[in-house]
Amino acid sequence: MTRTIMAALADSNYLAQFSAGERDGSTHLRTEILSGLTVALALVPEAVAFAFVAGVHPLVGLYAAFIVGLITALIGGRPGMISGATGALAVVMVSLVAEHGVEYLFAAVVLMGIIQILAGIFRLGKFMRLVPHPVMLGFVNGLAIVIFLAQLSQFQVPGTAEASGHGMSGGEWLTGWPLVVMLALVALTMAIIWAMPKLTNAFPAPLAGIAIVAGIVIAFGIDVPRVGDMASIEGGLPQFHIPMVPFTWETLQIILPYALILAAIGLLESLLTLNLVSEIVHERGGASQECVAQGLANTVTGFFGGMGGCAMIGQSMINVKSGGRTRLSGVSAALFLLSFILFAAPLIEQIPLAALVGVMFMVVIGTFAWKSLTIMRKVPLTDAVVIVLVTVVTVATDLATAVVVGVIVSALAYAWQNASRIHAKSYVTPEGAKVYQVQGPLFFGSVEGFGEIFDPANDPRRVVVDFAESRVADQSALTAIEALATKYENAGKKLELRHLSPDCHQLLKKAGQLMVDSDDDPDYAIAANYQVRTGVLHAGH
Repeated sequence: MTRTIMAALADSNYLAQFSAGERDGSTHLRTEILSGLTVALALVPEAVAFAFVAGVHPLVGLYAAFIVGLITALIGGRPGMISGATGALAVVMVSLVAEHGVEYLFAAVVLMGIIQILAGIFRLGKFMRLVPHPVMLGFVNGLAIVIFLAQLSQFQVPGTAEASGHGMSGGEWLTGWPLVVMLALVALTMAIIWAMPKLTNAFPAPLAGIAIVAGIVIAFGIDVPRVGDMASIEGGLPQFHIPMVPFTWETLQIILPYALILAAIGLLESLLTLNLVSEIVHERGGASQECVAQGLANTVTGFFGGMGGCAMIGQSMINVKSGGRTRLSGVSAALFLLSFILFAAPLIEQIPLAALVGVMFMVVIGTFAWKSLTIMRKVPLTDAVVIVLVTVVTVATDLATAVVVGVIVSALAYAWQNASRIHAKSYVTPEGAKVYQVQGPLFFGSVEGFGEIFDPANDPRRVVVDFAESRVADQSALTAIEALATKYENAGKKLELRHLSPDCHQLLKKAGQLMVDSDDDPDYAIAANYQVRTGVLHAGH
């Protein structure tokens, strides 16, 4: 394990040039470690809150934050990214825990990890390329709103929010002077975070905000909600523990649906976080490597009494904005979190929640894509609708559902736009032949418009269809060409097809005899099923 840690730290190149200026090794090390400390402090209330949401003991959430955070920091696809217990997974876990108990949760987390490892081995992370930019903007905006709403539970009387099983409802809200003090401390924390970079970069601004506000609260004995009011975080080292569930087919039937959903949500949120952080630091991340790292982390977590987890965008933003860019910051955050559990619980429990809320509010401000509010008037209407839709669905349901909805709507909009682009220019040659120059992609969405272009009944005896400015995309397009050939054949007229790819020559049976070979024929593959490739497709079918 020591060799693995040293190799990972060496790979991170944390003694190299950092940010905009040159730093020596000791300064850079201090920045990374202090960034990790800041993240660890922000992880504590999040892990405890998500444990309450899932219906498990707070230490189950803290152990997950430690183990998942450590393993992904060491071998993940994006140095500087933070992982741990998250709300997106907790809301899925709650029904499993309520119906079958926490041991089934541990088993589901192990299976979830195995599924994620397989996803990484088969390089399924590359499908993140299909997520359009408007979906990413909506995702980021929705996430910022979710983070903001999640912090509102800290403005409830300690104990009432957790009892409700949800951080946002059922609790008694602070009123009067306690609310004023809470808001003042939040504002003070935000002001410190805003002002600190203008004074010095030697100390992470979020950590300075937490330390100063905590010092004021402790020194003057101000009565405000603190971390310890949520739950005690004191505990021992996580112990190896095989989930105590029957190893039967019935057990697999219970945990497999949950494991699949958890794996999908975890990977989706992790890969989106990877893309977001990569854009900020201007370095590409490894999607497949991140899938394997998340899977290994969750598999191990399930065997050590953790609730599983995935990348945490809020904490990742805290780390990046605090100067954390390498694996050292993530490893430090995990080790600091473990030290809190083992040694420093009484001290950490004295930190006012207002300071942590202030940090997260600054994350919200930094995460929300404010420019999207202005560009929505300039981008196509479809893109603007997708941005708003993904934002709303993210807040109303969860991040994974919102991204899936956004991708589907974007794909349908793209298909609709391309379906309307199919048209043709036509002219008659001196020899009396009519030439159709097809323009636009020919695929399942445009085949109806393609068929309406031609007039077999009134066209001359010789017709030429030129596909030089078109592209045959799928089996539906092939079927449309076969149907067109059949119509002209039934009308007793000669049809020639020009500038089709070699794939079309091989896959078209009836119309293939009508093709005219040219030196400038295009070369592209067609999405067709096995039956088409074996020549089963017939004209008109």
